[in-house]
Amino acid sequence: MKKFLSIAVASLLAASALVGCGGQGTSSQGGSSSSTPSEDSFKTSSAITVIARDSASGTRAAFHELMGVIQKQDGTTVDNLVVGALEFDGTDKVITAVEGDPYAIGYISLGSVSDRIKAAKVDGVAPSSETVKDGSYPVARPFLLVTNGEENELVQDFLAYIASAEGQEIVTSKNYISVEESPAPYTGSGKSGTIKLAGSTSVEPLMQVLTEGYRKVNPGVTFEIQAQGSSQGIKAAMDGTFDIGMSSRELTDEEASALNSHVIAMDGIAVIVNNENPVEGFTSEDLTAIYTGEITTWDEIK
Repeated sequence: MKKFLSIAVASLLAASALVGCGGQGTSSQGGSSSSTPSEDSFKTSSAITVIARDSASGTRAAFHELMGVIQKQDGTTVDNLVVGALEFDGTDKVITAVEGDPYAIGYISLGSVSDRIKAAKVDGVAPSSETVKDGSYPVARPFLLVTNGEENELVQDFLAYIASAEGQEIVTSKNYISVEESPAPYTGSGKSGTIKLAGSTSVEPLMQVLTEGYRKVNPGVTFEIQAQGSSQGIKAAMDGTFDIGMSSRELTDEEASALNSHVIAMDGIAVIVNNENPVEGFTSEDLTAIYTGEITTWDEIK
């Protein structure tokens, strides 16, 4: 009987020890799973998913020119975008692609940055209205509205609203940079009619807000807006199918000679990465190398 009791006690002690070890292991494992820092899970040896805008995009034209992806070769302009880059025809498509891929990099208008993605520093400077305005952020471009020939009174009035204190307040409220030093206040004109705009998908979100502001004081005016890229907007203004073209790039010499150009705001181009990406910034040289295919993996970023 004593022998039997001794064996039973020993068995209970052993079982308790095993339960204790199991409990400690479970606790440790649970603690580990609740802490998943992105820097530990991010594989720096992974290939960079290069995301760009489509060839009609003014954002692409501006970014590729500023970063030296576009080069002059034997008198011809060549875009040396790396073969295999994913090209999208809208800002939100770029955001969605970067949001869904931890190893992706893309570029968008500063005014479209949200917590869905992370905006990286360029040459040590974070993109913001202040850094674009003071010139310290190196990737910036103008937002343009272009018209062909003599502008009718309704178009002139709308352009005057954009340049007014009320219009430029909307510009700054959306994280763009005002281009007017001392804008005058705007008084509703009471005009009516329709204005047709086409062009840049980067300018379009700002234009939606500006048209809403204009209609509050001129409810008789309606707008038709199509956003398919800066080149499409410039062409639509040149051939007269639309009243105003929206562009997020500078005009070529040929375009500038044929069109009236109005700078309505300055914008930074934000370089974006996935929120899980631990990389906080790039040099301009890094970006040129990534977009031309000289840098292909994340561990090459210093």
